[in-house]
Amino acid sequence: MSVQLPPLPPVGGETTGPNVADVIAREHRELLSLCEELLADGTDAARRRTLAQVVVAGLSRHLSAEEQYVYPAVRATVPDGYELVNREIAEDRALLEALRLLEAAAETERPERAADVERRLRRHADAAAGELMPLLVRMASVEELIRLGNRVETAKEAAPTRPHPGTPATPPWNKVVDPAVAIVDKVRDVVGRRTTYPKDL
Repeated sequence: MSVQLPPLPPVGGETTGPNVADVIAREHRELLSLCEELLADGTDAARRRTLAQVVVAGLSRHLSAEEQYVYPAVRATVPDGYELVNREIAEDRALLEALRLLEAAAETERPERAADVERRLRRHADAAAGELMPLLVRMASVEELIRLGNRVETAKEAAPTRPHPGTPATPPWNKVVDPAVAIVDKVRDVVGRRTTYPKDL
C-alpha cells in the first residue's frame, strides 16, 4: 500500500533528503532540549520568556506538519492506523491547549505550565519513536519516507507559530486553514518582536 502524496516537482534524479522518521526524531530531540532549558533552575526570567516563545512556535509548527502529512500517511499504510492517529490527534489537541496556557503564562512565571508541556511532549515523542514511526517505516518505501520528510520540512515553514487547538486537524481542511492562520501569526510575531526559531535565541 503506497503513501498518497502530491506529485513531486519534475527536477529529475532520485528523491534525496532525510527520511520522515529522522526528521521527526530530530525535531523531538530539539524541542525536548529547549523544554529542559526552560525548566532548568539556572535559566533567568528573560531567557525563560524567550525560550517559551520558541517552544510554543516550534511545537505549533511541528504538530501542524505532522497532522498535514505524517498522520495521513499512517492512516493510509498502517493497519489500525485510524485508531492510532485519532488517539494522537486527541493528545495533540491537549498539547496545543497546554502550549496556549504556556504562552499566556510566559510573562507571569508559571513553571508548572512549562512542566506540563514538557510532560506532554515527552509522551508525544515516545509514541512516535516507539510506535508510529517504526510502523510507518515498515510499511512505506524508502522513497515515500524521504518524500514525507521533505513534505514535513516544507509544511513547517507555512505552519502557524501559535497554538490553535480549535482549527481542523485533518486534510484537506488543515492544509487550507493552517497556512492562512500562519500568516496572521507571523504578522503578530513581527509586530511583537517575538522569537520563534532556536537559531535566534
